[in-house]
Amino acid sequence: MTGRRPLSLLLTLFSTVLLAGCGGAPAEIRPPAAASGAPAVAGFPVTVDNCGVTTTYERPPRRAVSLNQHATEVMLALGLRRSMIGTGYLDDKILPEYQAAYDGIKVLAKEYPSYEALLVEEPDFVYGGFSSTFDVKEGRGRDALGKAGIDTYLNVEQCPTGPVTLDTMDQEIRNIAAIFGVRDRAEALVTRLRAPLAQVGERLAGVSPIKLFVYDSGDKTAFTAGGKGVGNDVIKRAGGRNLFADLDKAWGDVSFEQVAERAPEWIVIYDYGDRPVADKKRFLLSNPALADVPAIKNRRFAVLPLSSVVLGIRAPSAVESLARQIHTDRFM
Repeated sequence: MTGRRPLSLLLTLFSTVLLAGCGGAPAEIRPPAAASGAPAVAGFPVTVDNCGVTTTYERPPRRAVSLNQHATEVMLALGLRRSMIGTGYLDDKILPEYQAAYDGIKVLAKEYPSYEALLVEEPDFVYGGFSSTFDVKEGRGRDALGKAGIDTYLNVEQCPTGPVTLDTMDQEIRNIAAIFGVRDRAEALVTRLRAPLAQVGERLAGVSPIKLFVYDSGDKTAFTAGGKGVGNDVIKRAGGRNLFADLDKAWGDVSFEQVAERAPEWIVIYDYGDRPVADKKRFLLSNPALADVPAIKNRRFAVLPLSSVVLGIRAPSAVESLARQIHTDRFM
C-alpha cells in the first residue's frame, strides 16, 4: 500500500526495515542505500506487515487519526500529539497525564467517523484499535482507505498468531514508534509501563490462582474473555485463572449454565458504555442459573475498565488493580 506522498516515488532504492505486525520481533535493520534526489529520512523506509496488510512508510505520518481508546493512548504516550489531526471513540476517560494533549486534538465523532468524514480531514494514517474501525460495510475498509491514499494500522490483538500477552503490548508500542520514527521513546515507555509488574509478582509469590469468570455483557448468553486476548494474561499475572481460557479467541459467548458448571470464585466485571457496573451486578445476582455459584453466594466481584484489558498501555496497571482486588491480603 502506498501513501499520497510524492517522496515514495523517489526512495524506492532504500533498504527496508521489517517489523512484525502481529507480535513477532522486528527483523534486522539494514542501513539505507544512497538515493539520488530527495534526502533520506533517518530510520526510513520502514515496512510493516500488519494483519495481512503490508505498508512501506517513506517518512513518518504527519496527519494521523486514532480511533478507539487504546490506540489513542498509545500515540499520546509516545508523545505523538503533534502528528495527530483527529481522534474518536472512547470507552473511558483519557488518562489524566494525557488529558491536556488529548484536548488539543479534534474529536471527529463520538464513535467512528464515516468514510466521507475521514476524507474531509485529509489524514495520511489511521490507527484502529478494533476490527470494527475498518468496517468494510461502513465504507472504512483498509482497501478503500488505501485507495484514497491513507495508510492504516490495526491493533494486533485483532489478528493474533498466538496468545496475546504483555510482550505483544511491547511490540505494538514498538511498531507504532517505528512508523513515526521515535523508537527511543518506545523503549522508555515499555520500561515505565512494566515497572509495577515486578512488585506485583513478588507479592503474589506462591499464591493459589483464583478461579475467575469475566462478565463483559449479555443477557441471554455471557460475552466473556477467551484465551487469546491480553485480558487472559492480565488475569494470570494478577493471580487468577480465567475459567474460559479454553476459548480459542480473545472474546466469546458462553451460556450461563456453562458458567455455573465451572463455579467461579470471583467474577470480574468489565466496566464501559452506558450500562453501569451496579446494573451488571444486579443482573448476575438475580440470574437463577448462577444461584449456586461461589462468587454469587459470596458476592465477590472485581471491576476493571474495558480500556485496561485490551492491548494498550493500561494492561500492566490492570494487573496490579486486579491483584489488589482478589488478593487483598497480599497488599496490606
